[in-house]
This record gives sequence, C-alpha cells and structure tokens, in this order.
Amino acid sequence: MTTLRTEIVKDAIASRVLNDKTSLLAGHLAKDIRALLEARGVLIFPEIHFTEAEQIAFTRTLGMPASEGGDGKTTTKISLDAKQNPATAEFLKGSLYWHIDGTNSDVPILASLLSCVVPAPSGGNTGFCNTYAAYDALPAAKQAEYDPLRVVHAPWASLFYYRPEPSLDMLTAMQALGEKELPLVWTHASGRRSLILGCTARNVVGLDPKDSSALLVGLREWATRDEFSYSHAWKTGDLVMWDNTGTMHRAEPYDPACGRLMLRTKIEGDEPFA
Repeated sequence: MTTLRTEIVKDAIASRVLNDKTSLLAGHLAKDIRALLEARGVLIFPEIHFTEAEQIAFTRTLGMPASEGGDGKTTTKISLDAKQNPATAEFLKGSLYWHIDGTNSDVPILASLLSCVVPAPSGGNTGFCNTYAAYDALPAAKQAEYDPLRVVHAPWASLFYYRPEPSLDMLTAMQALGEKELPLVWTHASGRRSLILGCTARNVVGLDPKDSSALLVGLREWATRDEFSYSHAWKTGDLVMWDNTGTMHRAEPYDPACGRLMLRTKIEGDEPFA
C-alpha cells in the first residue's frame, strides 16, 4: 500500500504532498491527507496537473463536494477578469484581502482546493496564515482576554476594502447577504482553538468602535506575521488545499487582464461555528 509522502514547507504552516496523481486519485490516502490538512493548514500538490474531472474526483475522496452557487456545479473558475468571469469578477476583488470563507454561514466549508490553469506572469501568489498557530502563540493573558469575545461578520464590510465609495445599489446587494455574530476564538470539537478574523469582521460586540478596530487590526497583524504565513507562487498544474476552519487566505495583487485563471472545488463542512 502506498504511503503519504510529504515535506514541511515552514514550521507553523504548509506541507508539500509528493505522491503521484494515480495514488492520490485511488482514495486510500484520503484519511492521512485529511489529518495532515488539520495539522498543517495548507497542503501543496506541486504540478500535479489534475484535469477538471480529476480534481472533482480527488475532492470526492476527501469529503462531500460543496456546491458552487445555486446551479449545483462543484467547480468554479476564479478570475478577476470580467471577460472570463462576468458573474463574480467584481465580488472576487474582496479575495485580495485576508478572509475566511463562509463567515455568514452556520457551518463553513471545511476546505478549498485551488488549481492553477494559467498563472499570472507577475504577482498573483496566494497567501495563507495559520490561525491555530497564531492563537497558540499568544500570551496566556491575551488568550484569556480574547476567548469570550464575539465579533459581527458581514460580507458588506469587505466591500469598503476595494470600493471605498460604493453605490447604494452595490451596498444594498452586499448587505442582503446578511451578517452573523461569531466567536473571536473558535473552540473546535477537537479542543484546538483558532482565530476567526478577516475583512468580513465588522466589529467586536460591546467595544467602542475605535477599540474594536484596533483589536481586530492588531490581531490580523499578529496572525499574518511571517512565522504563521506562507505565500504560494503558482506554477501551471499546481493544486493547493487549505483548511478553511483554521487558516485565512488572500490573493496577492496582479493585473486582472493578464489571463490568470484558477479552478476551485470545495469540501462541505461538518462543524458549526462554536
């Protein structure tokens, strides 16, 4: 039986998986991959060159694929180019800022799998940070301060990162997506704790707006320090998978018209926000 072959990228985040396509698609490594994902936050499958059908099949070995939108599809093209991606290119501008997917859901997705069809000629990395590791490294007094806090997350709050003066129609459409109060510190069923942060975080419940902003920005700076972070420089055929319950991610700047194109699948979550 083939065993999972890996190498560590950084101490606190990311490992490369070195098995070939055939062994990954066979499915018998799925349990070990899931365990490694939880432990490392980000898994890199360098130049694995999955076809779209193979990426869906690989995703199915790991869990139930999550639907991409209301059409039942399990894949979506990721591009900031409105010519390639007219439906969501504007919305995806929010992906250039640190975030966790699904902060307006009761149960967020477990993981995303992103493959590179066409890399950007310059820029266009994807950054990740391990919010389990960031929480664990906090002083005990800070952990005790943050553990009981609640944060309102609202997709519309992210709009002002890339559209400082949005139209009322755009703001109203984003506000219609709703908002949700979540713990700042997510205590998982495993007992581990991670920070829930990102550009959807609107305010800390019960704090003055100035103090709320300072706390959220300070924690974002802490969680995205170099020791907790990894920036992936894409090559054609790479696939990267990340634990959406314990990492933040963002696309790094690139020319939207350069042709960069990614393909995403997602795995349904099984644990509600605590």
